[in-house]
Amino acid sequence: MSILNEIAAVAKDRVAAAKKIRSSEEIAAAALSLPKGDFAFEKALKEPGLSFICECKKASPSKGIIAEDFPYLDIAKEYEAAGADAISCLTEPKWFLGSDEYLKEIAANVKIPVLRKDFTVDEYMIYEAKIFGASAVLLIMAILTDAQVKEYLSICDKLGLSALVECHDEEEIKRALDCGGRVIGVNNRNLKDFSVDMGLAARLRSLIPEDKVFVSESGIKDINDIAKVKEMGADAVLMGEVLMRSPNKAELLQSFK
Repeated sequence: MSILNEIAAVAKDRVAAAKKIRSSEEIAAAALSLPKGDFAFEKALKEPGLSFICECKKASPSKGIIAEDFPYLDIAKEYEAAGADAISCLTEPKWFLGSDEYLKEIAANVKIPVLRKDFTVDEYMIYEAKIFGASAVLLIMAILTDAQVKEYLSICDKLGLSALVECHDEEEIKRALDCGGRVIGVNNRNLKDFSVDMGLAARLRSLIPEDKVFVSESGIKDINDIAKVKEMGADAVLMGEVLMRSPNKAELLQSFK
């Protein structure tokens, strides 16, 4: 079993445990009772120029602990002050050491949209994201069927949430578009073996229609990589490790912008 499938399997166990505490019907009703969102995440990424989605991430399966000291709220506020267009908050607890509480606090304390970055395997997680204050969720084509993606996109639309639909190859992009994805991300990191190919997003860019939002995810190391992202015509870039490891995140982000 690949690490991606292993993470997805554990996510299903997490959902099953959560349902014992709060039923699917209850969480759906609670989410639907909230004011409908205005798709703030995708609106932010449509602004002129390259948009920056900056990640709050304590650890990853490939790198282990990235930030021993993890003042996540301070980091999120620093990103916002430095001009980030959106924040990505990891909530997966086992491999990324994320937490739903991180998401709740960040979403309540910044004005820019927040993506719940997790391995969405059940509609339950989308309703959770809405209740936690997220403006968007992550849908990974490699672990979902077309039927699931269509259903999850429909739920997002009802809630006013955006969905970053993550792809890794031509077939997944075609599936994502056929399912109605509006924000398409290409992850330059292969989640099956963790190898990084910074040319992947550039090679797949032409498959994304101009009326969609295109996001280049992962692998950014320096200003040269940012230049390549701009050159390929990406609407946004999702950055995690390079910012998390920087002692001066604001200065680094501003240099990239």
